[in-house]
Amino acid sequence: MSVVQSRLHALGLALPPQLQAPGGMVFPFQFVRVVGTRALISGHGPQNVDGSLALPLGKLGRELTIEQGVAAARLTALSILGSLQRELGDLDRIKGWTRLFAMVNSAPGFNRQPSVINGASDLILELFGAEVGAHTRSAVGMAELPFDIPVEIEGEVELRA
Repeated sequence: MSVVQSRLHALGLALPPQLQAPGGMVFPFQFVRVVGTRALISGHGPQNVDGSLALPLGKLGRELTIEQGVAAARLTALSILGSLQRELGDLDRIKGWTRLFAMVNSAPGFNRQPSVINGASDLILELFGAEVGAHTRSAVGMAELPFDIPVEIEGEVELRA
C-alpha cells in the first residue's frame, strides 16, 4: 500500500469512483490529463463514495454554512484524488502539488471563499505532507456552478519522472 493510501486508510477515508454524470449528461473531456511530468486536473465537485454528487447543494452564505462548504471542499479533494489514482495508478507518483483553482458557489455578499477552500488544502497537506502538498491557490466566488454544487476545484500536480 502506498504512503498516501495508508494515510487515507488511517483517516478512514475512501476515494470515490468516477463521477456518475447527472441526468445522462456526457463529459467529453478527461478528468486528468498527463502531459510530460505534469498532471492537469479538470474541475471536480464533491462526491459521495458511490460516485454520485454529494449533498447539500446550493450557495454559501444562503443555503450552506461555512462548515458545510469546508466539508464539500474536503469531499472535492477526495474526488480529485480518486481521478488522480485512476489515471496515475499510484498517488505516490505525485512529486508536488503546484496549484489549485477553487470556485465557491457564493450568494451576494459572501466573501469567505478562502475559509471554505481550506477544507481541500488542509486535506492535501495532511495526506502529502508540507513539502509535497505545498501548493499555490486561488479561491474565488462564482454566481453559479454546475448542478448547483457548492465547490468546484481544478489544479495541477508535478509527477515523478
